[in-house]
Amino acid sequence: MTKADIVQAVYARLGGFSKKESADLVDLVFETMKETLGRGEKIKISGFGNFVLRDKRQRQGRNPQTGDPITITERRVLSFKASQLLKMALNDERHPSELEAKAGSNGSG
Repeated sequence: MTKADIVQAVYARLGGFSKKESADLVDLVFETMKETLGRGEKIKISGFGNFVLRDKRQRQGRNPQTGDPITITERRVLSFKASQLLKMALNDERHPSELEAKAGSNGSG
């Protein structure tokens, strides 16, 4: 799925927005996410998952072509951890609305 596909889905599902407005909404969401991650904050999206930045230290590695040792520089990496609801949706054949109902009923009785 591309950003254009997401814009098309917003345009088709929400209605009331032009394609330009839908594109602006999608751009705004992604820009907000980039800014938040750039500040080192994590992003938690309920029912979807968490985006977390981690700092990796400099370490020794190996050039896969030559086998020569190299130093891998320190860097920030982005990791995503899927929520239980997303995992269930990806691994369950039932309709997503049934999963939401099931998740909403957990712990209520």
